[in-house]
Amino acid sequence: MSIRITDECINCGACEPECPNNAIYEPGAEWAYEDGTGLKGTVILNGVEINAAERRTPVSAEIYYIVPDKCTECTGFHEEPQCAAVCPVDCCLDDPDHVESKEVLLARKEALHLE
Repeated sequence: MSIRITDECINCGACEPECPNNAIYEPGAEWAYEDGTGLKGTVILNGVEINAAERRTPVSAEIYYIVPDKCTECTGFHEEPQCAAVCPVDCCLDDPDHVESKEVLLARKEALHLE
């Protein structure tokens, strides 16, 4: 399961530097799969061919957001999601729309950080 940031977010930015996958972005910021990962060029991720460098539409223009396809809940890096650990208003919560097993999260971690 990935983490989501709820609309209680105060845009403090504490979560962004804590993410080992660079899955957290500022409100309105475009994102790319290659940001903070080992992905380059055309790759297969989650069974889909993507251009890792392609800039993508922001998930939110109002609050910090997490890209579900890059989130691993810090599996393989830390014991708990670091965004949730540092959030002063507890708005980093499990995302019920993206429920995934530990095995899937570990596989994503490995795919994102292959060099």
